[in-house]
Amino acid sequence: MKEELKGYHIYLQAERNASPYTIRNYERDVGGFFTFLEEEDISSLAAVDRHVLRRYLSWLLEHGYVRASIARKLSALRSFYRYLVQGKKVAADAVASVSSPKPEKRLPSFLTPQEVERLLSAPNTSTPLGQRDRALLELLYAGGLRVSELVGLDVGQVDLKNREARVLGKGSKERITLMGKPAAAALDRYLHDGRPQLLAQERTSALFVNRYGKRLAKRGVQLTITKYAKKIGLEKRTFPHLLRHTFATHLLDGGADLRVVQELLGHANLATTQVYTHVTQSQARRVYVAAHPRAKKK
Repeated sequence: MKEELKGYHIYLQAERNASPYTIRNYERDVGGFFTFLEEEDISSLAAVDRHVLRRYLSWLLEHGYVRASIARKLSALRSFYRYLVQGKKVAADAVASVSSPKPEKRLPSFLTPQEVERLLSAPNTSTPLGQRDRALLELLYAGGLRVSELVGLDVGQVDLKNREARVLGKGSKERITLMGKPAAAALDRYLHDGRPQLLAQERTSALFVNRYGKRLAKRGVQLTITKYAKKIGLEKRTFPHLLRHTFATHLLDGGADLRVVQELLGHANLATTQVYTHVTQSQARRVYVAAHPRAKKK
């Protein structure tokens, strides 16, 4: 089975063009299934049927996995078994007949416009690191970037004149993200002042660099956001994707078309974007009062 997992790795990398993050997660989930099979004393993938898979689902529940995690693990198994069937390594796809548990409906968290302003203003822009941090926070919020897209940006992918950036998203799909004047101004200052100081003698095409002049890692972005959230006393759990959630929510609250937001986020399916169609209670009240014929009547 371990040999099949090695072949699956090559398949994901070469044929599916999956990202290293996706490959790592799929291999981890399939590896977890192998652990279950070992406990069940099952040594052949061909011996897996729907009864085995149902016991696997029960096993996951007993180990405390939530429905969303179980659904993700089944998705990884489906991909793995499609690979096995395609390569004629098993006769039938045992996972196809097993339904994923319905995920719990959870709305994404987001920041209010006031919280965003406080967070963006938190870095000390008189220092090179502060200029970098202000620029990356502005760009995350202005463009709705994933953190992997942010740290993967090179200087040549940013066009400050047209206020846009060319990013490489999931599945190596390229898209153009936009930014407003504050983000462009923060990037301009960082590029002409902070970044040269951080680079020193280093040479790299990376847009965002760390204190040693190397490309900034995703972990560095996470620590940066956490630091400034604590600085302003933000009680919400903070993470880079929070600014992407906030970007989408604020656009939709402001009246943006759902399909435009889908394109800006780089979502393949509109259903993925629709989760952001929730609005804040205050915004909903304003819309109701402005639109309903009898809302203003005493």
